[in-house]
Amino acid sequence: MLRQELRFKRGSLSIWVRSFKLVKPQFLLVPVEVLELDKDLVFNVLSRATSRIFLNREVLRPDYIPDELPHREAQIEELAQILSPLLRGERPNNVFIYGLTGTGKTAVTKYVLKKVSEYVVKLSAPKFLYSYVNCRHEDTTYRVLASLASSLGVKVPFTGISTAEVYSRIKRALEDYGGVFIVVLDEVDFLVKRVGDDLLYKLTRINDELVRAKVAVIGITNDIKFMERLDPRVRSSLGEVEIVFPPYDAIQLTDILRDRASKAFRDGVIDDSVIQYCASIAAKEHGDARRALDLLRVAGEIAERSGCGSVTVEHVRKARVKIERDMVTEVIRTMPYHGKVVLLTIALAGGKFNSTGELYIRYRELCEVLRTEAVTQRRISDIVSELEMLGIISARIVSRGRYGKTRYIVLSVEPSTVLNALAGEPRLGWIVKNAGDR
Repeated sequence: MLRQELRFKRGSLSIWVRSFKLVKPQFLLVPVEVLELDKDLVFNVLSRATSRIFLNREVLRPDYIPDELPHREAQIEELAQILSPLLRGERPNNVFIYGLTGTGKTAVTKYVLKKVSEYVVKLSAPKFLYSYVNCRHEDTTYRVLASLASSLGVKVPFTGISTAEVYSRIKRALEDYGGVFIVVLDEVDFLVKRVGDDLLYKLTRINDELVRAKVAVIGITNDIKFMERLDPRVRSSLGEVEIVFPPYDAIQLTDILRDRASKAFRDGVIDDSVIQYCASIAAKEHGDARRALDLLRVAGEIAERSGCGSVTVEHVRKARVKIERDMVTEVIRTMPYHGKVVLLTIALAGGKFNSTGELYIRYRELCEVLRTEAVTQRRISDIVSELEMLGIISARIVSRGRYGKTRYIVLSVEPSTVLNALAGEPRLGWIVKNAGDR
């Protein structure tokens, strides 16, 4: 263990670092001139932070809710109409909202609920509260209930009480409140995949247990087939009304980006051709507005770090590469353990194998080094198919004549991307480090 003490002297900074393994204190003299140089470096970095590019980069982030949502007027009107009974103190229908990523589902829901809240206050209408829960982050029954309890002013410990007790406290708080309570479960498919649909069933039937309060549920998902996998009782309760969000087209994405860019960037920094280029890329990827906004923001940040006075198409190209690399890294980090081991096997081999059998031999060897039990070759074949679906590898089927068919496996990303993503893994990181030291 090290102990540090700073001693200031005229003309220099003396840093004393005493190790308990050392007999004598050791002194390190750092000239003031070096400190001045360091200060200048910091000053230069901070001065660049007063951006010549951005006015407000937060406008381009996915959680920003603008004052207007272009090309979502129909969905806004439909959701507002569904929620309007709460102005009379009545329970609105449960709503199920689905559409692909970046089609405005979350933004529209938050926008409408915010406007409804403002209208309720303005009219002194019956009581109304809502709670927004992202089930990708709050992915257990306890966490979801704790979040709902917090919205109702009920403090719940991280651990120590049962979910049944939290549920009871929520019901008591609702009865004390006595108004309409809207529960928004965003990315609800993550919750159901992890713990099943029991909580959904309880929440959609909670009104049977209440006298004064009224509860409605809004479920949001990117998975269009999600409803098909629910228990029929939950499906009928949650899907009282459904709203579909179609993908944006290139023209709509251009309108959205122009609106945001006018608030995000300084005058003259970004040309309309750059905006159209971002929109065309996102339109080809199922009309994802979030993707388009990310491209614009990251391109601006690259231009800023480069010291440029404007954002160009080349900055967008670099942003696209960076975003795709970051996305792949996140997918790899959240994969099951043996999926990571298979990817590590491929990366260590230079990114390709001539057959699934060859991959399996090397995979088993790596498992021996890791002292972990290998899964079957059939399971490895399934993992290869899953990795191909994720776009991380290409697994082309090739004929070997009388020896049958096999799959030629190639990484779709650089091996270094896989190795960097796995470097921080507790059980795999040391393998990556040793590979890098060779």
